[in-house]
Amino acid sequence: MDNLATFVVSDGVAVITMDDGKANALSISMQAAVNVALDEALDAKLPVVLTGRAGILSAGFDLKTLSASGQPAFDMLNGGIELAIRLLSFPNPVIIACPGHAIAMGVFLLQSCDYRIGVAGNFKYVANEVAIGMTMPHSTIEILRQRITPAALSRAVLLAETFTPENGVETGFVDRVVATEAELMPAALEFAKSSTALNAAAHSASKNRLRGDVLAAIRAGLTKDIQDWKKLFLTS
Repeated sequence: MDNLATFVVSDGVAVITMDDGKANALSISMQAAVNVALDEALDAKLPVVLTGRAGILSAGFDLKTLSASGQPAFDMLNGGIELAIRLLSFPNPVIIACPGHAIAMGVFLLQSCDYRIGVAGNFKYVANEVAIGMTMPHSTIEILRQRITPAALSRAVLLAETFTPENGVETGFVDRVVATEAELMPAALEFAKSSTALNAAAHSASKNRLRGDVLAAIRAGLTKDIQDWKKLFLTS
């Protein structure tokens, strides 16, 4: 588990790096590793930079687990949304440094941090559920709704449109795009370090105030999704 998500402190910033050597699938083990790293950041009272491996943040859930169905598939889906909720409500500032593709649950994770930096290149930001025959979950619609523009939301949810770093800022998928991979982590660390000037209590309280309705909507959606997932994965 430790190898899937590493935790290091760099110049007063907690850096969490997801790297499974492949597509950074948000498996149960990856989720657990990220949560352990977030616990460490919380204990240390540090801002967080969450990132992936070269070329990819995450391609989404582990498809082998989904295809096998059963309790692991159910737990993985539920755990992914709970991780998004945790990031959206995390008391410390969370910056995401997206080094490439963010697909399916990967793009939902991208929308769950306070400041999102991408890198220019031939990379995809896409919620591909409809394209692969899945109805978009209630909870993930709400995760997208609170960050991307209304027009982009409709195209993302209904048409599985692929967005890119080129149009990522204007559509709301990211807040900033740097020109090269070499610039990504320095930019993320600089921004994270600047957030230490904030009043920590005011940041946390304001986040709760800003996102209270959003989090309630995501949780209400998750309650509906759980019923769907039980039918899909837990009935013989």
